[in-house]
Amino acid sequence: MTKKILIADDHHVVRIGTAMILEKNFNHFEIDFAETYGEAKNKIESEKYDLVILDIELPGSILKSMVKEIKKISEDTLILIFTSYKENIALQYIEEGANGFLNKQSDPDHFVKAIEALFKDGYYYTPEITNELLKGNKKRNAVENLSEREMQIFNLLAKGNGNLEIANALNIEESTVGTYKRRVYQKLKITNLVELLDIYKEIH
Repeated sequence: MTKKILIADDHHVVRIGTAMILEKNFNHFEIDFAETYGEAKNKIESEKYDLVILDIELPGSILKSMVKEIKKISEDTLILIFTSYKENIALQYIEEGANGFLNKQSDPDHFVKAIEALFKDGYYYTPEITNELLKGNKKRNAVENLSEREMQIFNLLAKGNGNLEIANALNIEESTVGTYKRRVYQKLKITNLVELLDIYKEIH
């Protein structure tokens, strides 16, 4: 069965190069192109694509919100983020619903493997991204183990409140805030506010 693929990239060389790799390694692919996000969106609204290969830096890009918009238009369409950005931003796109993330400097074999995995498993993550996802899950689980009061303290600390402000906000003793704060740090296996903020940013 023919699979329809939309390559959304404003660089002519990337569009043609990507299409050539696909045509060389796969049969039954019908390939279409878009040079701006607006054009990509119009095409996805009027036709059914099995896969969108999406560049983050497209003209008209709304960055990670593009993923949500495309999924809203066509829930079953797979999205591979194909970008010159490093993988450290991959998680935010995957959390929005992207099915895979690949750097444009990857070699053709790597690209072919990613496409195969997407159509076979429905997703493609590099080992680095998988590790980041696991780390993120562990942090989420640790936060979910906080009691309701500990969660309040965690959120107020992350928003820049000191012990006295938290005591006033929750109508408890300042020393009690200190006790809860120690418990939060122990449960999250952290030692300072910077680490707490990192966890807060990752789960929000």
